[in-house]
Amino acid sequence: MSGKQTDIKHKGSTLFVQTQDKGRKAQYVESLVYVSGKVLVSRKTFYTSLLNVDNLKANIQDIIGSQHKKVLEDISSGQFDHLLAPEKKSKKE
Repeated sequence: MSGKQTDIKHKGSTLFVQTQDKGRKAQYVESLVYVSGKVLVSRKTFYTSLLNVDNLKANIQDIIGSQHKKVLEDISSGQFDHLLAPEKKSKKE
């Protein structure tokens, strides 16, 4: 399996994004977004229709790259903010 991994800081949290090909049996690319070791978001792109093309590996690499980039953009634009734990506010002394 091939893929990409990125740590991204957003709104006080560090998110870990992992995108990988799940293999010919599964026939999809999956991106997982983790916060503190827990899965926050999962995104899948199936490539079943591409199984008989000559350049399957290149197509899968393109899917991995574009999906990973899109998930990072979605994080930066705040699309998943509602899933993040609210920031803890310190008590005033």
